[in-house]
Amino acid sequence: MTTPINQPDIGRHPDLLDLGARFERATATPSVQGAEALGILTGLYLAASPWIAGFSGFSTLAVNDLITGIGYTLLVAGFGSAYQRTHAMAWAATLIGVWTVVAPWAVAGSVHTTRTITSNCIAGGVAVLLGLVIVGLAGFGRGRMRATGPVPR
Repeated sequence: MTTPINQPDIGRHPDLLDLGARFERATATPSVQGAEALGILTGLYLAASPWIAGFSGFSTLAVNDLITGIGYTLLVAGFGSAYQRTHAMAWAATLIGVWTVVAPWAVAGSVHTTRTITSNCIAGGVAVLLGLVIVGLAGFGRGRMRATGPVPR
């Protein structure tokens, strides 16, 4: 099926261009950039925490923290480079933070020691808070767009 030559390109629609510009402005704010930077640092700490906090001997939790830390870092880093396409995934960052808090009790083996609980609860709590900040900023952007967008006919 071919499209007629005289049909306009949807990618050049003024509403879509305005939407893209608003998301670009949202990612340029210091609060979003700060949340992204802290999120990347949180994810990197989470990935390296078994060796930093000294519980790398618990292989199940060490592997869990490594995988979730890398995943969180990549997810949050994606918000800055493609915010308009990834902001809906901000809930995933919050859920990774919740899993990080629960992980010392949920993974196989008896790995819930003071070090693992302290490290995972702090990193997971920060990850949850940053995820909620990103969710809030994404929701704020959508609410503003509805309030300032074109009036439906």
